[in-house]
Amino acid sequence: MPTVTTNDGAQIAYRSFGEGPRTVILVHGWKVSGAVYDDMLSALDLAGLRVLVPDLRGAGGSSKPKEGYGIQRFAEDILAIADAERLGSFVVVGHSMGGQIAQWLAAHHPDRIAGAVLLCPVPASGLPLPDEMVAVFRAAAQSHEAQRGIITNVSRELSPAAIDKLVADAASTSPDAILLGFEAWRAGGFAGALSQVRAPTLVVGTDDPAVPVDLLRAEIVSKIAGARLAVLPGPGHYVHVERPRETAALLNAFLCALRP
Repeated sequence: MPTVTTNDGAQIAYRSFGEGPRTVILVHGWKVSGAVYDDMLSALDLAGLRVLVPDLRGAGGSSKPKEGYGIQRFAEDILAIADAERLGSFVVVGHSMGGQIAQWLAAHHPDRIAGAVLLCPVPASGLPLPDEMVAVFRAAAQSHEAQRGIITNVSRELSPAAIDKLVADAASTSPDAILLGFEAWRAGGFAGALSQVRAPTLVVGTDDPAVPVDLLRAEIVSKIAGARLAVLPGPGHYVHVERPRETAALLNAFLCALRP
């Protein structure tokens, strides 16, 4: 697995699939690694594509420093991969917190982002939570049972085996990444920058109790010029795990519609 060294010395690991001229970077969400995309990747048509799947800092095979878990820092790590691969521009796909990272990239580096697909994304404005939920999410930094409870409550169609797999993946994420990443995505704080997004943008919503469709429409779709909303009824927050074939089909259609 190749790695890139960031400007603060972290090692970011990533995998590469395909050898096509268009590059897509898949950015995973909170407390898991890039492995969360494996089922969707199996269903994705790689013709003409090169797909890069990083493990964000703190997760999977990447460095696990004590700090550096803000949305901007995550985004800069993605750009470090793009620079190492000599990519002028790329399509970014992000799930949940990864979708928030994708919004930051598209807003602050519009020249680098050729397209953005946001899967059940946390809005750039953040996601305010009641105090009791904040306590549960913070507990996930130290408790596999808290992680399991969160995954179970926000999903709709995950099998027990799929939940076990996600919890096992989360076990490789550092407690610092889980706790500080949570504080970063719930705070958001850059909604005003979404007016700078120029890339074609597709927002995928589901029957997700964490980021419902009405919230996505109000906080993301309405704020990005030309953004489109696709609603896939049935699954919950982990749409790419719960419905990998349908999610891959939406991504394939989006990529086909982009200009060469």
